[in-house]
Amino acid sequence: MASTTRRPWVVGVSGASGTPYAAAVIRALLDAGEQVDLIVSRAARLTLLDETGHPFRDAHAPEDLRRWLSQGADGRPDTFEVGDAVEGVRHWAAGDLAAGPSSGSYRTKGMLIVPASTAGVAGVALGLSKDLLQRAASVTLKERRALVVVVRETPLNGQTLRHLVTLDELGAVVLPASPAFYAGARHIQDLVDFVAGRVLDAAEVEHGLYRRWEGEIGGARNRGTAGVQAVEGTGGHGARNDMP
Repeated sequence: MASTTRRPWVVGVSGASGTPYAAAVIRALLDAGEQVDLIVSRAARLTLLDETGHPFRDAHAPEDLRRWLSQGADGRPDTFEVGDAVEGVRHWAAGDLAAGPSSGSYRTKGMLIVPASTAGVAGVALGLSKDLLQRAASVTLKERRALVVVVRETPLNGQTLRHLVTLDELGAVVLPASPAFYAGARHIQDLVDFVAGRVLDAAEVEHGLYRRWEGEIGGARNRGTAGVQAVEGTGGHGARNDMP
């Protein structure tokens, strides 16, 4: 019989600024038919409250997640249509060190830490495992699964740079949250989607979040559009509603 065991991507959200990046990544994973396990650190809950105006609570995770994913990077509610696939997201409390992702025998495709704070980077590089997010990242490394670390901090001091080099040497992909402009961004969401798209590129997950470089100077500008999503939409639960 074919195995029905879940093979999710673990998405870890740390306390760094940049929660719209995490929302864009989760929406795109669901759009691609991927399964998602979600870990939101305690510090990230404060950042979410600050950046979205809404809490993220363990007891209300499904409804809080749906509201978060429907909000645009500019703070506008109901920017995205969030479909039924979001109901399949499995949320694990950050303090639950007995959770599935804490063990290497729990099968996953890998882990995306987006955004990654410098404290989280240090904890993973040093193997501290002080919460489930760090423990899951350590498990991902030891099992030789894909780990993408989306560091969101500037400037970076020498200590953090050394931690990032350590993560690179351990096999992680260090991916700074650095939007590019060649795709013809028109809105803040386009810049967020570019970073999210690069995260999914590193994870080898198909998406249509931004227009790729094709060797034509001013190509995106000449076409009069920002990204693929702005022209075609994403279809299912990640479809973007009209934006100004």
